[in-house]
Amino acid sequence: MMQVIMDTGPWVALLDRSEEKHGDCVEWFHQFEGDIFSSEAVLTEVLYLLNFSSKTRSAAIDFVLNGAITLVPSNLESLKRVKRLMTKYKDIPMDYAEATLICLAEDLFITPIESKMLTKSPLTPLCPPGQRPKGRTHCHPPFIKGD
Repeated sequence: MMQVIMDTGPWVALLDRSEEKHGDCVEWFHQFEGDIFSSEAVLTEVLYLLNFSSKTRSAAIDFVLNGAITLVPSNLESLKRVKRLMTKYKDIPMDYAEATLICLAEDLFITPIESKMLTKSPLTPLCPPGQRPKGRTHCHPPFIKGD
């Protein structure tokens, strides 16, 4: 079974029809068979970016409530790792949500791959530093693991 980590950009594009890559994200989501994980920090960013519509924000939460996306909560140990990552990559910079996804990928043993870019959001350089495809700031889905 495939496992992926969902970041802010593709989640927003999945729900916001005005996003350039909305169709690509919807197609990917309908064809994907596997587990999708994310963090509460990413959900917070998604809800902030979808603040133009209470219906769309509600749909984002429904992805979690209906089991389409599994939120993995942070704990004290993961928060320490997030802090170390943000400090280590302060020149990138790496924000909190990105660092939670890197920790989540490590915990679930999901490794990064190069993949077609679904969104161009400036919010999230998704690949771990040093593993980003040349000329890209994002790769979506950022992490994937086969069975």
